[in-house]
Parts: sequence; C-alpha cells; structure tokens
Amino acid sequence: MEVYANLKKEGKNVLLAICDEALLGKTLRDGKIVFKVSADFYKGRKISVDYAVSMIKNSTIINLVGNECVKKAIEIGCLHPDAVLKIEGISHAQIFK
Repeated sequence: MEVYANLKKEGKNVLLAICDEALLGKTLRDGKIVFKVSADFYKGRKISVDYAVSMIKNSTIINLVGNECVKKAIEIGCLHPDAVLKIEGISHAQIFK
C-alpha cells in the first residue's frame, strides 16, 4: 500500500502529513464537517505506508487521513484508537508532540 507523505519544517516543528493514495484531492463530508484532502498539504513523495508511518517518530506534528495509514500508526503504537475521527467512514487523526 502506498501513501503520500509531505514533510515540512516549520520553525522548531517538523510537520508530517500522510494520506492514503486514493484520497488525494477528495473532499469528505459528514454533517457539518467538510474535510478536503488537499494536494497542497498532503502531496509529497509517494512511499510505502510502513516507511511513511516510521517517519512519525521524528516528527512533532502529524496529520493522517486514510484507513490504511491510521491503522498502521495504531499498530506501531504511535496513535491511540480513541483519538481517531471518522469522516464519511474514513479515518483521520492528528498527533502533537
């Protein structure tokens, strides 16, 4: 499984945005929530989900959207399942260190 991972340095922070490949450019809606999986924010390198999630350890702000990348972050212990939102059945989570 491949994902897009965009890594940016913002001052002292390292921002990592990861989205499942198929979600890039889509808009998710659930009631009043409108969530755009923007290419400007998420599109970086296309890499394996395992490699992308391994980058969480060296990042301070992480934004994940997609069932696969969120599931993998939970599996490796970087994300608690209770911290996950579902928007149109798609997992979304943020991690701040």
